[in-house]
Amino acid sequence: MTSPRVRATARAGRWTASAAALAALVVAGSALAAGAADLYYERTLMSAVDGRCRLFEPAVGAALKSAAAQARGAALRSGVPQDSLASVERRARGRASTADCASADIATAATRVRTAFKGYAQLTRMTWPGDFADWRGDRTVTRLGPMWRLSQTSAFGHDRMVFGFGGEETPGALLAAVSFSDGRTPYAARLVMRDPARAALPYLDRRVSGAKGRIPLAGRTPPSQATRAFAAEARSTASERLRPTGTKSAILFRFPMRAADALDSLDPREAVAVEFVFAGSAGDQVRRAYVEVGDFAAGRAFLQIGPR
Repeated sequence: MTSPRVRATARAGRWTASAAALAALVVAGSALAAGAADLYYERTLMSAVDGRCRLFEPAVGAALKSAAAQARGAALRSGVPQDSLASVERRARGRASTADCASADIATAATRVRTAFKGYAQLTRMTWPGDFADWRGDRTVTRLGPMWRLSQTSAFGHDRMVFGFGGEETPGALLAAVSFSDGRTPYAARLVMRDPARAALPYLDRRVSGAKGRIPLAGRTPPSQATRAFAAEARSTASERLRPTGTKSAILFRFPMRAADALDSLDPREAVAVEFVFAGSAGDQVRRAYVEVGDFAAGRAFLQIGPR
């Protein structure tokens, strides 16, 4: 039997592909060739036109933004340079800025895109596979306490972590729930990632490539001089539904939302680190967990559709 995850992914793929093809109707005089950059152009174009013309209800508009973010990730993974993709986005937004909201072409494209994305907007759970780890999204309505809304799990040594958005309602707060096998408690946590002001391109160290040429997550984080860090704002005990699976206790750290905004803009091929700092007799000791950026932006946009 096909798993719910596979069915949901396949259904979403059909809806987003159909919507992208229909969105091309607004491009006068030509049809875009198939390709990751073209899909990004089409979805960005329709999302930008929606911003001007208020074409879609919020749920459909948010679903379209999620699809655009997913297309951006696919384009970067396929090797489209960042500056080329930025040019594609500018071109799409430029076209949208001159679109006639009352035109027949816009009305036709909007109707068909609305129909295509209506099903996507009704999904309550989605999974975005990565090279090493998946992002899992959940928009289910609950009154049973906080739960993970968008999450990725990580094992580092004998320790376990879940990272992402958690809360009783969507989208929730940016959290890390961590369980240390030796029972120790860090006095601080920080989220470390590439600083675009210091390094414009992602750091992908192919010298450490493993099986099938995949770069481990540690090789996808830049040297310290090219990073920026966001300190956790609060620490508490993680509730049962937020603890890593199979653990009896965990510590919960909350990070500022500006850290989520920074993570949102990164390349899907890179990784970020969550560092936990312990006091030691010889100075601070750091344990580091890695998070694959992947389709974080698409998952975050999925949460903006709202609970269901």
